[in-house]
Amino acid sequence: MASFSHLQHAAKRLEGKVALITGGARGLGECISKLFCKHGAKVLIADIRDQQGLAVQDAIGAQFATYVHCDVTKETDVENAVNITISKYQKLDIIVNNAMQIDEAKPSILENDVAEFERVLRVNLTGPFLGIKHAARVMIPAKKGSIINMGSVCSSIGGVATHAYTSSKHGLIGLTKNAAAELGNFGIRVNCLSPYFIANVAGKEFFKLDEEGCSNVYSNLKGVCLLEEDVAQAALYLASDESKYISGHNLAVDGGFTTINPIFGVFSQS
Repeated sequence: MASFSHLQHAAKRLEGKVALITGGARGLGECISKLFCKHGAKVLIADIRDQQGLAVQDAIGAQFATYVHCDVTKETDVENAVNITISKYQKLDIIVNNAMQIDEAKPSILENDVAEFERVLRVNLTGPFLGIKHAARVMIPAKKGSIINMGSVCSSIGGVATHAYTSSKHGLIGLTKNAAAELGNFGIRVNCLSPYFIANVAGKEFFKLDEEGCSNVYSNLKGVCLLEEDVAQAALYLASDESKYISGHNLAVDGGFTTINPIFGVFSQS
């Protein structure tokens, strides 16, 4: 990624804006936090990984980023994170509901535990619901704001991940559309961002892949590897005023994976 000094001479697309990013202590959330700050935003990093979150805050600089402990399944934590944002910066322009939970891959539904299923839904669906609710609480009076929910290719197709994860990400699309329908009346945009497999810590842990395994993951778009930075750039677009008339949309960052069937047809790759 470009350095802070490099961007001093480039247009800062989030200048003067304030963003809250859940799951911001590592991986994609950390990447988004750093990119937003480089583009002029003040960022609240919300996570349960205190040590890592504080390290990201220090790496960015306390003048740009603030870490706050937040379990997105607890409404009091989410409410507190938004309140701290308002107390510190008097406004909230952007929230990225990025915190997510993955469960162990068990191919048979007979082996799936209901408690585990519900735990994933609490983080991946109830968490964004609470994020939207409390962001809307402060965005409605301001009559503006950008809400970004982190989806997945599992938001629109089946068979890629577990029942719990896929159900939660499908539900997130419905929540995004419903929230966009309501909050558009207040000038607030709500969108979903759905990436394909990223060879980061979470991706490797979930699919139990090493570097060689990651490099062999199917891609429709040959010669291009999806990086966290690519998804962060898409989040930057949805957060910025460049996307001022985009709402209720699911932006797929997947190289065409969810719209192309490679098994049968004129361009079959089987």
